Amino acid sequence: MPDALRILLRDYPREGWQADPGFHGLVSFWLERHMMFRQLMARMTADSQSFLDGRHDARGFAAGIAQFGGMFVNQLHGHHQIEDHHYFPILRTRDSRIERGFDLLDADHHALDGILARFVEQANGAIQGAGGSDPKVGAGRLLTGLSDLERLIDRHLTDEEDLIVPVILRDGPGGLG
Repeated sequence: MPDALRILLRDYPREGWQADPGFHGLVSFWLERHMMFRQLMARMTADSQSFLDGRHDARGFAAGIAQFGGMFVNQLHGHHQIEDHHYFPILRTRDSRIERGFDLLDADHHALDGILARFVEQANGAIQGAGGSDPKVGAGRLLTGLSDLERLIDRHLTDEEDLIVPVILRDGPGGLG
């Protein structure tokens, strides 16, 4: 996110968010959702590495990736739909100086669709391959894909937080909840 779009972050720095009277409610809930996405990716990364290192059995690895991967993809798609169709249209009108930031976030959401489709392919390959003759091939591909996905998702979530939280703290959640 360009510095010019982080203009409100100067008045509402991350360090002060939790102490702000407007933090509890929508902002804290929304940030918890972002933390959940980060935790799910970290869990799948740790499970994949553990399986590759021989510390996790194939059945448990496959079941965990199916559960956490499915939750990750479904929840992220739902989260982005709410943002795209409800939050972003309202928030983009609150300060013209950051309106372009919402275009960037929307473009990220569209780009992430393809990246998530690749993740689903990699996760399915790891799950199906876990019981095969070379079970670590799919797990290795998944681990590499998760590393790329984590970097992109974390950057995107951080950009969203830096753009949106200051607006909500300044103006309140009116119309969003």
